[in-house]
Formats: sequence, C-alpha cells, structure tokens
Amino acid sequence: MNFNFLSPVSDSVLAHNELLSAQALGRKLKIHSEQHGMPDLEGVNIAIIGVLENRNDINYIGEEFQLNEIRKSFYGLFPGSWNTTVADLGDINRGESVEDTYFALKEAITILVKKNIIPVILGGSQDLTYANYRAYDALIPMVNIVNVDAQFNLGDSTKPIKNTSFVGKIILDEPYNLFNYATIGYQTYFNSQEEIDLMDNLYFESYRLGEVSKDVTIVEPVLRDANIVSLDLTSIKGSEVSSKQKYSPNGLDGKEVCAIARYAGISNKVTSFGIYEYKQSKDDELTSMLVAQILWYFIEGVNFRVKDDDFSNDRNYQKYITLVESQELTFYKSNKTGRWWIEIPFLEEVNNKLKRHTLLPCMHQDYLDACNNKVPERWFKALQKNSV
Repeated sequence: MNFNFLSPVSDSVLAHNELLSAQALGRKLKIHSEQHGMPDLEGVNIAIIGVLENRNDINYIGEEFQLNEIRKSFYGLFPGSWNTTVADLGDINRGESVEDTYFALKEAITILVKKNIIPVILGGSQDLTYANYRAYDALIPMVNIVNVDAQFNLGDSTKPIKNTSFVGKIILDEPYNLFNYATIGYQTYFNSQEEIDLMDNLYFESYRLGEVSKDVTIVEPVLRDANIVSLDLTSIKGSEVSSKQKYSPNGLDGKEVCAIARYAGISNKVTSFGIYEYKQSKDDELTSMLVAQILWYFIEGVNFRVKDDDFSNDRNYQKYITLVESQELTFYKSNKTGRWWIEIPFLEEVNNKLKRHTLLPCMHQDYLDACNNKVPERWFKALQKNSV
C-alpha cells in the first residue's frame, strides 16, 4: 500500500513518548517512525494523519507549523477501557502546490476508508475539508458534512478556494455528491445575511452557538447522520485556547466541543473526522491539550458505537405513528439505545435521490412536537431536499 507521501512522527516526539508511563496512550499506538517505518494496519480502527498545509488560509503570510505539541499531549493521556486500535501515520508535508497536498490527502483517506479505518485529520487550514470530501467520490454516492464552525464558509465559489470559502466549491464543483451540509456553533455576526439566506434556500441545517450551549444534545441527530465531520478550532471560545489560537471571546467551550467529538465518534456513519485551523504558539500547552482531549473523546465515541439502526427485525425497535397537518409521520425508537428516527416518505413522482423510505435521525423531542401538531424541522428540510 502506497503511503510514500507520509513522513514519520518526529524523533523528539518519540523520545518524549519513551518517558511516558507504560499505560499511556502513546505506548499503545502503532506509530509511523523513521526507525520502524509504516506500521501494519491490520486490525487498526482509527488512523491519525497530520497535514502541514495552510497556504490557502486567507491570513497566510508564509508561516509554517508542526503538530509535535499536539502529539505529545495526546500520547500522554490514558486510554479508556477501549478495544479500539489507533495508529499515528505521521504527516503529509506540503506538496509543490496546494493541489498536490489535496491529492495526497484524498488518496490517503480513500485507501483508509476502503479498509474500514477512520482517518482523523489534524490540519492546517480548513479548506483541506474539500480534499476530504473529494475522497468520497470513489466511496459513496451522497455525502453529509457537518462543520463545527463559527462561520458557514460558503464564500464566493467563483474565486480560488480559501479556508473561508471551501463549502461553496463543494456545492458547485462536479461531481455533485453533497446531500446535506450542517454547521454547529455558528455565530450570526460572522456570517453575511446572503450566506444565512443561502443556507435556508438550500435547506441546509445550522445550529447557533446559543442553542448548542443551552443544550448540546440537540446536535446528536445531525452528527449521527454525518459522513464527514470537520471541526474549526476558531469556533472555540478564546479563553479556552493559547494566545495565537484566540479568535473570538464567544465560542464553544472545552466541554461542549468534546461532547460534540464524542457524538461524532458514536455515529455509525462518520467515516472521517478532521480538526483544522491549528495555530502553533509559544505558550502552546492549552490548545494542544484541548485538541488531544477532542481526539480522545472522538476515539471514546467510536469505541462505544452500537449498531442500532437495523429495523428489519421488529424486536429491535418500537414504532410510533402520529398525524401532523394531515401528514402521517412515522417514528422509530431503538430498543438498544433509545435513539429516535423519523421516516422520510418516498415520493413516487420525483426523481428521488434516496429511492426508498429513508430514516432520518431525530430526537425524542421531535416526536413530542409532532404529537403537538408541530412539523419537525429536520424532517421538513430533508423532504424539501428530496423533492428538488
């Protein structure tokens, strides 16, 4: 298997690793090292890949960065009672051009996902999500992306791709594989009214920072439905991170962002997870430790995945039917986990993207709302997207 474009984890990190407790995470990882080469990926569930690319950052002024501090923080944590095997495959260095870096990342993700290994990308600028998305061209027909971000990043898709405009490229570049795009933790004052209107017109989903901070569980269903999760570190409150990483006094706090990472991990559909916009700083312990803990919670989530969406056997679920505005809504509740789904009907007359009854993850609250004659918003948007 060709991973020639990955450089090994630095010797300084490996030397630091040798000093850790034998129970520490770093001692239990399969690590790509200069001395031993690329580890055998047999039995690996999650693979960490660093990508040292930030040239499409709109504020780029030639600075380089590395991920050693994140690795030291992560290696020093202790694993939970996991049966999940994690590998650190090292870094993709900058290519001659940014497109070369994209190509290498796309290839790596395609190879790993085909092997049922979840790539976790530690990145520079968030436009790398575009390369992550393009890897799915060869994998599945329709893709759902969740972006944990203060901004929508739709941007002007006629201009060259940047870390603030990559979603516009995802929407408009062929092949068109995007089904749903959702943003968690957006802050209205960072987004133009045109972008907010466009999100509505495309029936995409958005969860404001205030809604998420009030009740983080509202984002679980959209993460349960995601294939790709992309986390922008600028969505995190300035007081939680190192000096260079500070972006806004408002944002998600450490607990919220770790809960979101755990929901992403628990989701049976999430097959890649990226953490972007890392800014290396002299006083870096805070950001690197937070990224390490986000990683830890994602792996913890993956370890507790439960296959609970098999509705072929009626012993596995309870079915509830309710009427809303003369529309019959069908809900399913898993007996294993208590998670809820709602059925999106198949529209005969439409060239339907899904071609069958599709179950959309939802919350118990959506069922309660439906009982009170209120149409669940996720269901309405999915139905509209299906009809386009």
